[in-house]
Amino acid sequence: MDNALSAPAAAAPVMLTPIDGQPNFVQRLNGLPLRSKVTMGAGLLALAGAVLAITLWSSQGDYRPLYSGLADKDGGEIIGALSALQVPYKHEAGGTILVPAGQVYELRMKLAAQGLPKSGGGAGGNAPGFELMDKSSIGQTQFAERMNFQRGLQGELARTITSMPDVADARVHLAIPQQNGFFREQQKPSASVFLTMRGGRTLDRNQIASIVHLVSNAVPELHPKAVSVSDQTGTLSQSGADPVTGLDTQQLQYKQQVEAGYNKRIFELLEPVVGRDNLRATVTADVDFSQTEATAEEYRPNQGANAQAAVRSSQSNESNNANAGLPTGVPGAATNQPPVPATAPVNGASAPLQAAQGGAGNGNSRREQVTNYELDKTVRVTRGSVGNVKRLNAAIVVNHRTITDAKGKTTQQPVSADEITRLTDLVKEAMGFSAERGDSVKVISAPFVVDKVEPTDVPMWKQPWLLDIARSAIVPLAFVAIALIAVFGMIRPAIKAAAPLPPPEKTETVDEVVDDTELLPGGNGMPKLEAPLHNEKLDRARSLARDNPV
Repeated sequence: MDNALSAPAAAAPVMLTPIDGQPNFVQRLNGLPLRSKVTMGAGLLALAGAVLAITLWSSQGDYRPLYSGLADKDGGEIIGALSALQVPYKHEAGGTILVPAGQVYELRMKLAAQGLPKSGGGAGGNAPGFELMDKSSIGQTQFAERMNFQRGLQGELARTITSMPDVADARVHLAIPQQNGFFREQQKPSASVFLTMRGGRTLDRNQIASIVHLVSNAVPELHPKAVSVSDQTGTLSQSGADPVTGLDTQQLQYKQQVEAGYNKRIFELLEPVVGRDNLRATVTADVDFSQTEATAEEYRPNQGANAQAAVRSSQSNESNNANAGLPTGVPGAATNQPPVPATAPVNGASAPLQAAQGGAGNGNSRREQVTNYELDKTVRVTRGSVGNVKRLNAAIVVNHRTITDAKGKTTQQPVSADEITRLTDLVKEAMGFSAERGDSVKVISAPFVVDKVEPTDVPMWKQPWLLDIARSAIVPLAFVAIALIAVFGMIRPAIKAAAPLPPPEKTETVDEVVDDTELLPGGNGMPKLEAPLHNEKLDRARSLARDNPV
C-alpha cells in the first residue's frame, strides 16, 4: 500500500515541484500568497530602516553649544569658519550653534584668533576695545582719535560687564563732553548701560552697584549718579534719582534699612509674648536727607563789674601851631606901599602902630586819641546731619488667642484691651516713640486667615529625573521596538511559512491484516479497535499550512 500523498490541485494556486520528495525554500517562498510577500518585504524594509536609524543616532555623539544669542551676521561668519575647518555643526533657534562636545573650547580659541564673533557683548563679549587705537593713521584727525578712544573704552567696559555670570550681553554708551577752557562751567560726563540678562535671572543691588562704580571710575569726573543701568525688559535698575520720590538708590536703600531695623525690634520683642507667626508689623519711616549749614556770630561786652577792659589798640595825636612870624596889618593898597617919611611935630606924640601890633601872640593846638577795646565774639557753624528720622508710623496686627477647653475643642478669642495697651507701650519703648515729632503706633487684634494647602504627591511617572531618562531613551527604544515588530510580526511568520516541512517518518507497509485476537488469551472478550491511519497527522499539518500560510 503506497502512503505517499500529494496536495490537491484546488487547494494550492501554484504546483510545487518536489525535490527529493519536498519543495525547497525558494519554491515555497514563490508559492506564498501576494499578501504574505508584501508583509515580508515591508518587514525587511522596516528592519533595515531601524538599524540604519540606530546607527546614525549612535554615531552623532554629544553636541554642546559653541555660542548662543548670536546675531545673523556673526552666525553666518562662524558657520563659514566651521565649514572651512570641516567641523560638523548644528544651528538652532535663538542664534545657537552646536558642535561636538570634545571640540568646544578648541573651536572657541580658533575662532577668537580670527576675531569671531565680532559683535559687542554676548557670547564672549568681543566688542572692539582699545585695539582700535592700534589702527590709527598719521593723518587721523583729533576728533577721529577721540571717538576711537571713546569706542574702545565702551568696548572694554562691555567686555568686563559681560564676564559676569548672569549677564548675557552688555552695551555701554558714554557721553563725554569736550572740555573747553573758555567755559566757566564745564559739562559733566554721563553713561548708560544696557544689559541683556540670561533667562530668568536678575541682578541684585550689590551687582548693580558694582557695575555703576566700575563705569564711574573708568571715566574721569563721572559721578555714580550720572550712570543709568537698564535691562532688556525696560526695567530701570539704576538711575540718578527716583522720578516719584526724588531719592536715589542709596537713599531708598537706607530708608528700607531703617524700617527693617524697627521691624526687627518689634518682632524680637513681641513674638515671645504672642507666639510665633501670630504677629504682623509694618514700620514706615520719614527720613530727612536734606543737608543744612548755618553760621552765627555773637558779640558780648566784658562780663562783671570789676572786669578790666581789654585794649586792642590805642592811637594818640597832638599838634601845636604859633602865629609869631606871620604878617600883620590891615590888608589893602596902603599896606603894600612903602612907608612915608615922618612929618610929626616936635612936641606931638607919635600915633601907635596898631596894624603892626594887631596879630602879636595868636596860635592853636590839637590833641586826638583813639582807643579800640576787645569784645567777646563767638562764631558758630552748624551742619545738619543727613538721614535723620523725622517721623515713625507703626502698625501691628496680633492674631486672636487660641483657647482649648476641657473637651479638646479649640476656639479663638480676641486679645483684651488691657493687653493691647501693654503691647502698645512695649512697641513705643522699642521704637523710641516721640510725640514731639508726631510718631504714631496702632495695635489691633484680628484673626489670621490661613489657607489650607493639601500637599500633593508627585506621581512616579512625573518625577523630573524619570522624565529626563525617558526623553533620552525614547528615540533608541522606538527604533528597537520597530525592529522587533518587523522581525517577529512580519518577517518571522513569512519565513516560517516558506520553510520546508520535515520529511514523513518511514513506516512498514502492511500487506494483510490477520485477525488473531482469538489466539490471544482472553481475546474473545476484548473489543475490536480500528487501525489508525498512518499519515493522518501529516495530512492534517499540510492542510493547515495551505489554509493559513501566515
